[in-house]
Amino acid sequence: MRRVFGAKKDKEPPPTVQDASDRINKRGDTVEEKINKLDAELAKYKEQIKRTRAGPAQEAVKARAMRVLKQKRMYEGQRDMLYNQTFNLDQVSFAAEGIKDAQQTVCTGSLHMFSSFKNLI
Repeated sequence: MRRVFGAKKDKEPPPTVQDASDRINKRGDTVEEKINKLDAELAKYKEQIKRTRAGPAQEAVKARAMRVLKQKRMYEGQRDMLYNQTFNLDQVSFAAEGIKDAQQTVCTGSLHMFSSFKNLI
């Protein structure tokens, strides 16, 4: 039967909140690099606009600069969205740790209470 259907594959453990947060941060860093490249390109176009005379050549450079500026704004929006997702994941992680701590405190407190109660009897 294994020849026909194949052997059972081992399942990978599900990703943790920290893994997801790290992956999102990595994507945010790549978007940040793209924004920095676009900033350098915008500075180059700004210098070209200063050097050229008013006319069709300057308008063409302005159009290219506007296109790059729109791309930069789009990437900044994506970066902000990714960092907001990271913040939300960190909040979930913090809440989960708080719940675990509370659960451990309750368990420890109840064991202490029962042992105290047994000592009284």
